Amino acid sequence: MDTISYLERRDRLETYFDRTAVEAWSRLTSDAPVGRIRATVRAGRDGMRGTLLGWLPDDLRGRRLLDAGCGTGMLALEAARRGAEVVAIDLSPKLVGLARERMPAGVDIDFRVGDMLDPALGRFDHVVAMDSLIHYHAGDMSRAVAALAARTEGSVLFTFAPRTPALTAMHAVGKLFPRGNRAPAIEPVREQGLRSLLTAGIAGWRAARTHRISSGFYTSQAMELVPHG
Repeated sequence: MDTISYLERRDRLETYFDRTAVEAWSRLTSDAPVGRIRATVRAGRDGMRGTLLGWLPDDLRGRRLLDAGCGTGMLALEAARRGAEVVAIDLSPKLVGLARERMPAGVDIDFRVGDMLDPALGRFDHVVAMDSLIHYHAGDMSRAVAALAARTEGSVLFTFAPRTPALTAMHAVGKLFPRGNRAPAIEPVREQGLRSLLTAGIAGWRAARTHRISSGFYTSQAMELVPHG
């Protein structure tokens, strides 16, 4: 892992989501009215969450699952309802607090604040990282996935921002905003390049299903990693 690069970006994400974006994120992940642009993002995220959940077993009883970058806990809740023992972790204490507040009575999820790569979290049957690695360069992303796979038995599901002309243009426009108003940059990556990094860095695993969702201002691609054999 490129420690300086990963840690610097991680700390920027923590600051942004905990101090700047909590109110917007709270609305986006609820049924509160939002503007046209955020409505496309909400629809895209709903579709992506459905895709990732669809790649998990319907019955998760007896399985331990890590929601890596859980945000307000929507995916963690659905996994828990299927019977999984869920550990849900995020860098932002405020987002984790909001997730705890939103959990229905009787749902038991182990919410934590911290780094998804912390080995103290233990081993898992499945790991899901939905849109939590899209801010990292391809090299750091592949090394993070490798670190997660090293503690996982069944599958690692994650998303990345595919390098498309539209997404590259939006990325460039975002750099024109004043520094204080910028969200941490999304890092578009080429799928084939990412696959090559994963193949070289994760022995015994292979890329399986992949699916891209484009909804207005939301573009993200899911990838499933499973052990060989």
